[in-house]
Amino acid sequence: MNEKSVILSKDGYVGLLTLNRPEKLNAIDQSMRVEFSRALQAAQDDNGTRVLIITGAGKGFCSGADLSQRKAAHAGQEPGRQEKLRLVGEFILAFENINKPVIAAVNGVAAGVGLSLALACDLRIASTLARFSAIWTKRGLIPDGGATLLLPSIVGLEKALELTLTADVLDAAEAERIKLVSRVVSAENLLEETMRLARHIASLPPIAIELTKRVMLQKAREQTKAQLLFETYAQNLCRETNDHREAVKAFLEKRDAIFTGT
Repeated sequence: MNEKSVILSKDGYVGLLTLNRPEKLNAIDQSMRVEFSRALQAAQDDNGTRVLIITGAGKGFCSGADLSQRKAAHAGQEPGRQEKLRLVGEFILAFENINKPVIAAVNGVAAGVGLSLALACDLRIASTLARFSAIWTKRGLIPDGGATLLLPSIVGLEKALELTLTADVLDAAEAERIKLVSRVVSAENLLEETMRLARHIASLPPIAIELTKRVMLQKAREQTKAQLLFETYAQNLCRETNDHREAVKAFLEKRDAIFTGT
């Protein structure tokens, strides 16, 4: 599969899914959401793929949602019925359909839903250039894409609250210290090291590997579906606030936002 926003390739038993909007630091737009889900399913359906690596083209892993697409909403255009009915961050549910191990090779910024995407992977390896941010509150929003469940489960509740309430940016060393990622490697060796791990896992019995993942994640997958409902309710409330409108406007105008609590 080779689409505009997502590239899926393969090296032996290892698949490589590359988010391919480098000019936007791989910010996720609607097209990428669709193609990403299709690529995950394609990897699951391919018996020749035993492990999948996800990374980003260029300097970023994924900088979050593409806020430039919010211009229409803030110009007074109402979202369509399907948009209103869609779960916020529902493309993360595509991870439920892949029982093969998924490793994130985080090569640059992973912010907002880009952080959610990394959290949804089974393992995370970071480049020394990687940066992580639960940036939602700066946009007048709550964490979504399952991050309200995944982040506390990985780094603990108190640290998850600190990261989301401050929206601070973490470097790779701090991300490793709090166990957000399993290891940090040099930028030039990121894919090589991630591929080495993937090939080792791929050399093991694939049925046992898939069933191990499926059993271990069963409870978390059930909880994720419920959590997305709560996130959608809260996020839709946030999207109607003046603070969110101001945050988007300030981001597009490249200035600091002024929040009023309305």
